Amino acid sequence: MAAEALIPTTPEEAAGLFGDGSDVTVFGGGTILLPEIAAGRLTPTRALMLHRAGLDGVDASGDVVRIGATTTIAALIAGTDDLLTRFAEHIGDREVRQTATVGGNLCASSGIGAQRGDLGAPLIALGARVRSTGRGGERTEPVEDFLAGDRAGRLVLSIEYDRPSGKTASEIMRRRHAHSYAVVNVAACATNGDLRVGISGVGPLAVRARTVEQSRNAADVLKDVDPVSDALASADYRRKVLPLLVQRALDQLESA
Repeated sequence: MAAEALIPTTPEEAAGLFGDGSDVTVFGGGTILLPEIAAGRLTPTRALMLHRAGLDGVDASGDVVRIGATTTIAALIAGTDDLLTRFAEHIGDREVRQTATVGGNLCASSGIGAQRGDLGAPLIALGARVRSTGRGGERTEPVEDFLAGDRAGRLVLSIEYDRPSGKTASEIMRRRHAHSYAVVNVAACATNGDLRVGISGVGPLAVRARTVEQSRNAADVLKDVDPVSDALASADYRRKVLPLLVQRALDQLESA
């Protein structure tokens, strides 16, 4: 049976059709979902198509940068700060970046043989906030809290962050095949003595490395993150390389 297509034309209509998320499959760019459907691993019953919902666009004109959920990865490269751009320009390939969306990347689960959600690391480091709706109504929360919660019951509307006034650093390790796949992503931001460190690509969720932020000791990252094995790298390899990349990011902040 074909899925029922829901095509909202405003953010409000999208929120209403999403409801509490029950039996709704959200389509942004489709770069993750369409292969799943083609392989028979996903059979949507109600498909919420967001391409006309007015949830795209980047507003970087002020001190707060706002990014619509259906903004493409390619649009980030031209329209946002350097830290976010550094990660966006390595996701997938050019074709994927032209279609894949920020909201889809943020909400992605692990792929078959590889991790996803690359943008979680820089968004955590930047102190981003996610505005979403769903069961319990609309709310805005830190990106690390959103990622740790019940994302299946939430529809992302936008992401925002205060334009960084301090130093930023990144360390990115990837494997290239047909696309570019993450092995380890490290993003860090230091502002007025405060440090934020985001990690992605080592497990199914991006996480905030709070222990490293407090201790300034790169080895402590393994207290915050539990690396996994996939087709790109073993958990043991990630445990060895991750502290080294965190140290490099911290060194960047010291030398910048």
